[in-house]
Amino acid sequence: MKKVLVTYDIPKKGLAILEEKGFQVDFPEKTYFTKEELIEKLPEYDALLAVFVREVDKEIIQAGKNLKIISNYGVGFNNIDIKVARDKDIAVTNTPVSVCEPTAELAFGLLLATMRNISGVNLGLRHDPDFKWGIMENLGNTLVGKRLGIIGMGNIGQAIARRALAFGMEVVYHNRNQLKKSIEDKYEAKYVSLKELLKTSDAVSLNVPLTDETHHLIDEKALKMMKESAFLVNTARGPVVDESALIEALERGRIAGAGLDVFEEEPHIPEALLDLPNVTLTPHTGSATFEDRILTGKEAAENIIAFFEGKPQNVVN
Repeated sequence: MKKVLVTYDIPKKGLAILEEKGFQVDFPEKTYFTKEELIEKLPEYDALLAVFVREVDKEIIQAGKNLKIISNYGVGFNNIDIKVARDKDIAVTNTPVSVCEPTAELAFGLLLATMRNISGVNLGLRHDPDFKWGIMENLGNTLVGKRLGIIGMGNIGQAIARRALAFGMEVVYHNRNQLKKSIEDKYEAKYVSLKELLKTSDAVSLNVPLTDETHHLIDEKALKMMKESAFLVNTARGPVVDESALIEALERGRIAGAGLDVFEEEPHIPEALLDLPNVTLTPHTGSATFEDRILTGKEAAENIIAFFEGKPQNVVN
């Protein structure tokens, strides 16, 4: 019997298929296993079902003497020391399918809330006793006819593009590789350079993994390329954006606003971002729906089953 250690108390309903397939599945008694507990327990387990909010570092991985796979609960995998896992011939998988639609929903929600000034007027109505009403007050920006630049046109990027089309937006994208023409035609999307995307887009959506290549992809130089009327949405990872440079750009009016679900040093959020009315903030809730928490567990469980059946899927290393 293969043994699976689950690092976090996630919904058991999604993992039921593991027990149906004959796996032993063990959960933490409290919210999560500490690092010390993982190091102590892991030697007897064949698989680790990790969660994106908890680090799986070198010490933890090296404790897994029988470990064959780390199945990460989430599309991101920067919480795992990929190099060490690779060196020990341990597969690492993620869950790109289940998180796609809810993350795209949130990204578009942030875009809509920020561009239409929904977030700003909500704050004003709640906290400003002198809040002004009137036909020329509290204006936002319509989305129809605006250009949305998508950086990272994978599953989530394409789901955002589908929503943008429904709102009458023009879609351009930048990717490591240009997509097939059939996919571009499906979303009426045009492939452009990163420089052109930043210079011409009315809104920019970030949907890339955090790697050495994408760390601070949006820095001071990139922000200066953007229109003063442009908006930035980040549902990828916080360090993809140079947070200090973004704050300065927002405070000086170099860009019009931002919708942020992720931050450089979570759960810390800079005071400056909290005080800006043209910024919509959410606490890393891209995939945080009741339905998706179950579906993500199911996809993570399916990755483990597929691996031990000799048909590995969603392997990132």
